[in-house]
Formats: sequence, C-alpha cells, structure tokens
Amino acid sequence: MPDAHILIVEDESTLGNILKEYLSAEHYQVTLIENGNDVLPWLENHTVDLVILDLMLPGKDGITLCKSLGDTPFIMTTAKVDEIDRLIGLELGADDYICKPYSPREVVVRVKNLLKRLMPDESKISPLKLTLNSDEYSVVYGDQKSELTCVEFKLLDALMSRPGKIFSRDQLMNSIYDDGRIVSDRTIDSHIKKLRKKINQLDPNNELIGSVYGAGYRAL
Repeated sequence: MPDAHILIVEDESTLGNILKEYLSAEHYQVTLIENGNDVLPWLENHTVDLVILDLMLPGKDGITLCKSLGDTPFIMTTAKVDEIDRLIGLELGADDYICKPYSPREVVVRVKNLLKRLMPDESKISPLKLTLNSDEYSVVYGDQKSELTCVEFKLLDALMSRPGKIFSRDQLMNSIYDDGRIVSDRTIDSHIKKLRKKINQLDPNNELIGSVYGAGYRAL
C-alpha cells in the first residue's frame, strides 16, 4: 500500500533512520520518533496507517504506548526474545512481532504483507468468502453452508473480526467464554480442529484458519 503513513518509534537513532530510508524507498510516508513521551502528543495531530513500536524506550515504554493506540495496527520490536515477552506483545494487540537484531528488508516485507491484509485491494478479493449467520449459528462459503456450535461460531467470529491478526489462546478463550470459566489451551485447540474440519468441507483447497507456533491462531 504505497503512500501509507508509517510511524517508527525507535530510540536507536541509527537503526530508526536506516529503517526509515528502506520504507521511504518503497514510497511510504515515514515519521521517526525516538522518545516515548513524544508519541501520543504527536498522534493527537496526525493519522497513521501503521506503527512500528519498540518495546524499550526512554520516557513511556512500548507496552504503555500500545495501550493508547486504539485500533491503529502496530508491529512490536524488541531485543527481548523470551516467549513471555512475545506473548505479552500479542496479548496487548500487536499485529506482528519482530525480534532484534532484524533485517530492514524483512521489516519492509512484513509491513507490506500486514498492510495488504488490513487494506486489501478490492479487485483481488475472492467472490468466495466466509459469511457468518448469527440467527442460526452457521457459516456460508460461496454457495455452501455449514452448521456450527455456539462455541465454534464465537471462535470464528473472533478470528474474522481482524483477518490476519494473531489471537492468543487466552484472547480466544475470553471471546468464547464470557462467564470467566477456566479452560485449558487444549480446549481451544480442540475447537479449532473441529472448526477447521467444517470449513475444509466447504473449501478443501484453502486453509482459512492458520496457526502461529507458540502464539495462537489467525484467520487468513
């Protein structure tokens, strides 16, 4: 998506400027901010399509900032590679997660892919797409229909609310069980397996629910 406005929040000046150059070469409008305290005041007067947000920043850190981004998609970057840090990023709504050191070319590819998912070219959208019917708990794909359980319907509805976004198992559990019950990760995996089987019967040639190792699931 050329001409999209991307905000880079990165306190390593050299790294931030290199990434800015790479993204600018792809015809994106790019702004670089190096201090976390400057981000929210700047966003009050500007609109962006994507934020590349470092976890560790002077002033307000990345975790604090991402809570104030609302629906603005963001990619979190960090030198912390422990799985707990990655899951924290995804729990807070990160659309992607990149560990340092990274290749600027890799970031450019991820940015392109994410923006394509968020703002698809209407001319390339397949006429066959999933449609949920809340009156009868069913899903329609093309001219075919499959009946779903209540839990399967809520699960698919959550995944389809943000195509391409990775949902952790905890996020999915909170979406389908609103009574606060405690269930295991295997419960979600079991529901996903059954849901995939039903959707696969509608279209055997496409995988419509993808898994991300160690992170969760997403609608493709």
